[in-house]
Amino acid sequence: MPIENAHFTQGEFDRRIAQTRAAMEAMGIDVLFLTNPSNMNYITGYDGWSFYVHQGVILPLDGKPIWWGRLQDANGARRTVWMDDDEIIYYADRYIQAPDIHPMEDLASHLRIMGYGDKRIGVEMETYFFTARAFAVLAEGLPEADFIDASTLVNWVRLRKSDEELAFMRRAARISELVIGKAVEIAEPGMLKHELVGELFKTSVHGEDDSWGDYPAIVPLLPSGADASAPHLTWNGEALKKGEATFIEQSGCYRRYHAPLSRTIFFGKPPKHMKDASEALTEGLNQGIEVARAGNRACDIARALDVELLKVGIERPNRAGYAVGLSYPPDWGEHTVSIRAFDETVLEPGMTFHFMPGLWMDDWGLETTETILITEDGPAQTLCNVERKLFVKD
Repeated sequence: MPIENAHFTQGEFDRRIAQTRAAMEAMGIDVLFLTNPSNMNYITGYDGWSFYVHQGVILPLDGKPIWWGRLQDANGARRTVWMDDDEIIYYADRYIQAPDIHPMEDLASHLRIMGYGDKRIGVEMETYFFTARAFAVLAEGLPEADFIDASTLVNWVRLRKSDEELAFMRRAARISELVIGKAVEIAEPGMLKHELVGELFKTSVHGEDDSWGDYPAIVPLLPSGADASAPHLTWNGEALKKGEATFIEQSGCYRRYHAPLSRTIFFGKPPKHMKDASEALTEGLNQGIEVARAGNRACDIARALDVELLKVGIERPNRAGYAVGLSYPPDWGEHTVSIRAFDETVLEPGMTFHFMPGLWMDDWGLETTETILITEDGPAQTLCNVERKLFVKD
């Protein structure tokens, strides 16, 4: 696909590749093989629901990156990557889910032909998309190569967002606002949860004006009552009930960029312990955002939150957030920085986090979360604009 049709400028792709290559050189890597679809997208622009089969991007220390994947996905690469057709290579369909051959045999052959058979090859060992068998077959096909674990090399490059990326995240944030606003507007006791989720999906895909919605990396999380004590339950066919809290955690998604947001709705009169917890949580978010400044550390955010929660006797054993941005299923986190008491990562302008200190207690739960941006000066900026509180529909 010609670069003029890409979603980012050539300068943006050049910046990403230059920073990635600097990280490769620091680790002594001659060629990098990426299987994380977020990292593939980041380097080449490739975007397709093909990550259920083996695919990847080959990034040498010079020259253009090379997309490698299944034959029938090559046209998808031609339609989405910024490189020329010469940088798109593929393997035959006979390799797909076959017991006696494996796509990594084809990749090993390509790498040998390119001259990397005895070089230091970076691979993403800790990713959902690079299986144990894939590595075993690749290593067997390249017995003279040295393999370097580069699981999060590109993830760390992605940590600081460019202005072009932030423009997409702001579009995603607007969709997140619309989703939460729709939930607060229409949710009521007796409404079937799957019907509510259907309306939220419609809202998230419809978006607003030219900010249409892409599929998010995580489906709507929507537990109620005692189920809200678990953070990752989705929905069922039951009705919303009076006397229960339901939290809605979802993210708008625009061209694979996310801005997650969560709010909680209580139907009826909430108990005092939940009101107190929500107020402390809001104040913890406020204080965490205040200290989320360039030069401070990720742990400073977590500690500011903990001070406020301890005032009402709540001690959280979980991290309170993570870096977020470009992603594919099954997770919208970037797998780098976490907001927790022992993460000493220094905050820099352009970093974006889902600040999400959910409260999951023994038999109830609530969430109030924000996507935040570390700025040049002053406290972090929230990308969404929805009141931070427990929403009550009595």
